Amino acid sequence: MAIFSYVLVRDYGFAPNPFYAVCTLATCKPLIRGKACVGDWVLGFGSCANRTVMGKLIYAMKVEMKCTFDEYWNAPEFQRKKPVMNGSLKQKYGDNIYHHGKNGEWIQEDSHHKNADGTINEKNLNRDTKKDCVLISRQYWYWGKDAIPIPDTLQELVKKGRNHKEKKSLILENTLEKWLHSFKVKGYIGKPAKFSGKFERYDGDLS
Repeated sequence: MAIFSYVLVRDYGFAPNPFYAVCTLATCKPLIRGKACVGDWVLGFGSCANRTVMGKLIYAMKVEMKCTFDEYWNAPEFQRKKPVMNGSLKQKYGDNIYHHGKNGEWIQEDSHHKNADGTINEKNLNRDTKKDCVLISRQYWYWGKDAIPIPDTLQELVKKGRNHKEKKSLILENTLEKWLHSFKVKGYIGKPAKFSGKFERYDGDLS
């Protein structure tokens, strides 16, 4: 099994989406979504752009299911993950936004990743659909803005900068699982860092 870690720069509750007792990674990070398998771990760490969470663990999820965008879109249990743009902030940041049309074209639903004028955001669409994969977990810990430091025994999992880190170590995996399961509470624990203001869209610029 592998442990993937990366820096979560934009924590809106969109990627990952930690709501409704299910953590999903359905957009961004195509390389991780493509490589990760059921049983692997994905960890998101705070960036230097926010010193209160820098280097701390924002979330950890154990991949329990991997599906295509169409499967995610059509699955009854994930309908609540579809964005409701006149709903609550949590609903607006729904990540179930991609599926194929009748002619096989990609449809990008109105969402955090679509342009405000209703047109497709090509940057986001091309990056998100580079891998037709959604990672799903009900075994997760999401601290959001209340990100926590990890113990010294797990420091080599911390990622800084762009791209991602991949570790394959049974010792690290067992240490990580034991540490995470030592917490009395799991699932959605803290709000996303950027969840206190108004709804925002992402233009797809990586800079």
